[in-house]
Amino acid sequence: METRTLRAFVKVVEAGSFTRAADVLGTQKAHLSRVITQLERELGSRLLVRTTRALSPTETGREFFERAQAILAAIEDAERSVAETQDEPRGVLKLTCGVEFGLLAVSGWVRSYLTRYPAMRVEAEFTGRLVDLVHEGIDLAIRIGPLADSTLVARPLGQLDYGLFAAPGYLMQHRAPTRPAELKNHELIAFAHDSRVMQWMLSNGNQQDRIGVSARLKVNNSFAVRDAAEAGLGIAQLPLLIVADALRARRLVRVLPDWSAPPMPVHAVYASAKFLSPKVRTFVELAREAFRAG
Repeated sequence: METRTLRAFVKVVEAGSFTRAADVLGTQKAHLSRVITQLERELGSRLLVRTTRALSPTETGREFFERAQAILAAIEDAERSVAETQDEPRGVLKLTCGVEFGLLAVSGWVRSYLTRYPAMRVEAEFTGRLVDLVHEGIDLAIRIGPLADSTLVARPLGQLDYGLFAAPGYLMQHRAPTRPAELKNHELIAFAHDSRVMQWMLSNGNQQDRIGVSARLKVNNSFAVRDAAEAGLGIAQLPLLIVADALRARRLVRVLPDWSAPPMPVHAVYASAKFLSPKVRTFVELAREAFRAG
């Protein structure tokens, strides 16, 4: 019996359906069903109760599931102990992060990582959904903003700093604000997930100001906010990382340069600090280097 068969069975039980398990394993539902059927034939026992809406393990299936989990955990521990003795990480690193930060930063980190460690491969998922690292077999997540309480380990990588920006053409037609209160006289472009009333919190040393935002454009994509600002549609609040090229090319300029929004923390999140594999450790170190380099 092959370990991939055990992994398939364990994943089906954990997911509660062939469809979800197939998505996680990157295979077809029909193939996964054939694997489990063949496993039941080999064992001479029914392991799963299938209905049109769900599936669940039989009593025998539950016992086999627990033993399979223990076997796979032992194999992973053995593989990890071997990997930790190697000077260079090897294998596949599975990571996930948000789409925008993935395109802005993580994709560059991945290229540097693969160049530095030629024995490594990377499978990256840039997505807006919150990925379950443990159940989906993901080694590492890069997450922005405050973290929810969980049993996962989070290591800070750096932070995203924010500012206000507008196109030179817009500021030629509208007098640049000299204090946050004057923003109410301007067209504003805001990053927003919904239509609720928004506020921008701005600070300058010990001074703080909370501005109610009545935006001409609200959109849930920072690239779209930046492009609208470059088009002269108003003043936008954006991370410095996303406007760096536009600032150098003078497509955007800083507005109220002494004022900034609260920075957003960026963390590397993974399942266990006790068994931190070389492939995860080296990627986290590379990401921290990238933040320190600016």
